[in-house]
Amino acid sequence: MSEMQRYLTFRQWPRLSASLARNEVLAGLTVALVMVPQAVAYAGLAGMPLVTGLYTCLIPALLAVLFGSATRLSVGPAALTCVLIGASLTGMAEPGSPEWVALAVWLSLLSGGIQLLLGLGHYGWLINLVSAPVMMGFTQAASLLIMASQVPGLLGIQAWSWDVHSWSAWLTGWPALFGLSSLVLLLLLRRYRPRWPGIMLVMGAASAVGYATDYQAHGAVVGQLPAGLPDFYWPHWPGLEVINQLWVPAMVIALVSFLETASSARIECQRDGKRWDDSTELFSQGLAKLASAFSGSFPTSTSFSRSALMLYAGARSGWAVVASVGFVLLALLLLMPALAYVPRSVMSAAVIVAVLNLFQPRQFLRIWRIDRIETLTAGVTFGITLATAPRIYWGVMTGVLLGLSHFLHTRLHPRIIEVGLHPDGSLRDRHLWKLPPLAPHLYALRMDAELDFAASSDFERAIAAHLARQPDTRHVCLFAHPINRIDATGVETFGQIHRQLASRGITLHISGIKLPVETTLRRAGELSEGPFLKMYRTDAEALQALQAIHAMPPDIGSAT
Repeated sequence: MSEMQRYLTFRQWPRLSASLARNEVLAGLTVALVMVPQAVAYAGLAGMPLVTGLYTCLIPALLAVLFGSATRLSVGPAALTCVLIGASLTGMAEPGSPEWVALAVWLSLLSGGIQLLLGLGHYGWLINLVSAPVMMGFTQAASLLIMASQVPGLLGIQAWSWDVHSWSAWLTGWPALFGLSSLVLLLLLRRYRPRWPGIMLVMGAASAVGYATDYQAHGAVVGQLPAGLPDFYWPHWPGLEVINQLWVPAMVIALVSFLETASSARIECQRDGKRWDDSTELFSQGLAKLASAFSGSFPTSTSFSRSALMLYAGARSGWAVVASVGFVLLALLLLMPALAYVPRSVMSAAVIVAVLNLFQPRQFLRIWRIDRIETLTAGVTFGITLATAPRIYWGVMTGVLLGLSHFLHTRLHPRIIEVGLHPDGSLRDRHLWKLPPLAPHLYALRMDAELDFAASSDFERAIAAHLARQPDTRHVCLFAHPINRIDATGVETFGQIHRQLASRGITLHISGIKLPVETTLRRAGELSEGPFLKMYRTDAEALQALQAIHAMPPDIGSAT
């Protein structure tokens, strides 16, 4: 019972008062003015019937906020998740058809089930498999693909052509005039009036002008959307072959959508000074996806921009999300006729402007300054995502594998240095800083890693290589403070090294060993007292002992 209490986060919401209600209703209205047109546009990006975008903003959004640890997230359609849905189902069915809807529902069921089980099993740490460079490379490529995919819709053409003679006809047609004008207006509003609900204002104006000018005789419009609540959707079994094709996309959608959620949830929780529970959030996001599936819709995610707007509007609790859901419901019941005359090219303009925030190529330069290998990982993810379009989820999978490979290479090749005494009194890399040895016939080393199966081979190799180069070595000193864990392989390696050194008359000195490591070695019988094993609690104590054994330079003695 206590385990389930952690998911009932709505019990911690503040009691609703008149002042709080006014504040939350205004914040909810602010977000709903952006959410309604954006949800319709993003549904088109996913290849779904446009009204299903609004369905994701109802029961799924409520479940996410009722059971999540972050209470002001705007759950519904999001750009990256929607483009993944469209890319995953391309070639399997016709976009917008009942078959496409059924496949999208199964994507929602599979990805939601994955998140639900991971949340119940406390496996939130798995999001760390996708590093920031991988996500950045994928986001940059996906944003380019999204914007490129909207260009034909923006101009009202079926497909792009490089025949320049046809461009003048495209650019002067009704769809292009409406689309490009809306694009410019949206960019200007975002630049000079960021607090205004630009997407709602532009779509409202486009709908009015389109109705007055009989636009539907010259170009495609949204058309009449069904009003009212969604019917319960019962998914039919598509067959094992189809499910096997959906597993990989579903896993990527579960991972990417949760990374979108995590980025917004961390900001909210850091702002409030509270802890973000990744497993609880996984559980709530999984529930939202399952609810979306049974509403006949597609996998939900968290919109970073709408969540930021929720905070910017002054939302103080989950009541603001409830208010926004209420306004979406009113729009679904009353405003569908107003959307009927919105030109499709205006919807494409809205998607381009919304996704434009994701395209930040300067991020590559920032990562380049930090780490060259991670920049390569981001670049490969970017390239594979573009090259495998429309199956762009392979970009994420490739990036994850590259990131894990780099991680394993780092673990298998730990940093092991020979230390010397720096003039400031610290122990540093002797060769890097051109420092003298701590003492004659002494090999003093430090390994900045755990002594486990991954690092033990390099640890043993470093000592053996030094003894081969310096056969007159009589003492080996391990400054063990950075080693905070040891496993069975590490214990075995340590024992072998100790016995080999003792057989050659070489004394092993250990400085600053941590209690967990020391306890494990003593239980294994590898720290038995003897003439060839000396232990010291601090580095200063070790240096004093080494000074007593060998004549050390005067500056070393004063430093200790």
